[in-house]
Amino acid sequence: MLTGPLFMLQVYDRVLTSRSVPTLVALVAIAAVLYAFLGVFDFLRSRVMSRLAHGLDDALGAATLRAWLSPRPGRNGAVPVARPLNELSTLRQFFSSPAMNGLMDLPWAPLYLLVVFGLHLQLGLLATGGALVAVGLAFVTEAATRRPLAAAAAADHRDTGFAEQSQRNLETLQAMGMVGHAVAQWRVGHDAATADAQRASERVEWLAALSRAFRLLLQSAILGLGAYLAIRQQVSAGAIIAASIIAGRALAPIDQLIAGWRNIVRARQAHQRLRQHLDAPSAPAPVQLPNPSGAVSVRGLVKHSPAARSGDTRDGRPPILNGIHFDLAPGSGLGVIGPSACGKTTLARLLTGVWLPDAGAVRLDGATFEQWDADQIGQHIGYLPQTVELLAGTLAQNIARFDPNASDDDVIAAARLAGVHEMVLRLPEGYATPVGGGGAVLSGGQVQRVALARAVYGAPSLVVLDEPNANLDAEGDDALTEAIRRLRAAGCTVVVMAHRPSAIAAVDLILMLDEGRQTAFGPKAEVLRK
Repeated sequence: MLTGPLFMLQVYDRVLTSRSVPTLVALVAIAAVLYAFLGVFDFLRSRVMSRLAHGLDDALGAATLRAWLSPRPGRNGAVPVARPLNELSTLRQFFSSPAMNGLMDLPWAPLYLLVVFGLHLQLGLLATGGALVAVGLAFVTEAATRRPLAAAAAADHRDTGFAEQSQRNLETLQAMGMVGHAVAQWRVGHDAATADAQRASERVEWLAALSRAFRLLLQSAILGLGAYLAIRQQVSAGAIIAASIIAGRALAPIDQLIAGWRNIVRARQAHQRLRQHLDAPSAPAPVQLPNPSGAVSVRGLVKHSPAARSGDTRDGRPPILNGIHFDLAPGSGLGVIGPSACGKTTLARLLTGVWLPDAGAVRLDGATFEQWDADQIGQHIGYLPQTVELLAGTLAQNIARFDPNASDDDVIAAARLAGVHEMVLRLPEGYATPVGGGGAVLSGGQVQRVALARAVYGAPSLVVLDEPNANLDAEGDDALTEAIRRLRAAGCTVVVMAHRPSAIAAVDLILMLDEGRQTAFGPKAEVLRK
């Protein structure tokens, strides 16, 4: 970076005065070699930064997603608002941004100022004063944009979440004419976000313009001071040009930083959010317990509605579940019935460990879910939620829970158990049919039956089915009843949350809920007679 100004210094002070062509040729050769090194170093820096960005993604990508999907102590079912993979992508892109190059060049600014001091003390003092003013402008930029950029980032997260939710429910919005209303609702938040972003952008723009204008003014001021010193015969003509260019080199990184301040702030915020996400306390690695047999014990179970704030399990409303108490032996079949909003779905989430109780305990083979390793216990639990969505992949991958070591025999066995094998074979590509993310379009009943096959894959010890026949026809109902019978015969404990009587045809126990309280529990015939 010093090649250009020093070359000009030598040309003005040596070549023009001596009129020596060999000296000029030698200087040009030296400059060509140094510029070649500059090109190599620029290439190496770009390559190193791109490799660092790739390495960052390679080191943290899977860990970030796993931390996002892994259970945390005291989880209460609140929907996560953070998007850590987006934060990681922001950091990765920042490595190759001009602002990052400015940060890399900034440590060399003092060296450039020392070179100017070497040309003349007064030139060095003027250049240093200009550099301090530029640094002051950078701090002003930080102070002027901190709040609007933070507000814009928070609003952007909310807008993105609302847009994604709207896209997932597109059919509902279209069917009921809600698209325009959803867009209007998104526009309200988006306008506020863009107003904050525009306010910050405008402040950065005029500060960046001021910084560039000041840098040019400083270079001209150095030329003027250099001319005065040259008249006084204190510096040479070449030193005037060299000092102006080197001072510009010292201030150029600060210009880059101010111009790219939004990217810097965005990367800093992404880094902070990613650190908070990855540093959040996680459950300690539990001891590997023996595989569960399916014995379930529920004692004094209490669950409040998930609070908006993480860690707050009460919101002033009555608990969703209160005082639930029952035991299930391996091979039992429990039907949970009751009116809407009585707590059936909440109980399903607690029985599978998706949520943790606020009081009381849910134990599987005597151990609470905090005592089980999440990956270990998950292999022995089958769960069919009310809202079913297949992940992007093939039918076989979805049934096998995306286990890379799954065998075809196990996949087909699960499909046969769920009564979905013949349905899959009727599809053009069979088990290789792509679904989710633009794949084949399946009916609600087909999706539910495939999800049932996923729930029973691997012969789990506990299967929890939440409204499993909500989208099923008579054939699907019969297949569901037969699947429950076969699961129980194999020693699997089955819990069915039901509205329709056909869903509990194959169970032997009934739990009645009403407004979150247990009103009856016992043999099916006895409870239904009451």
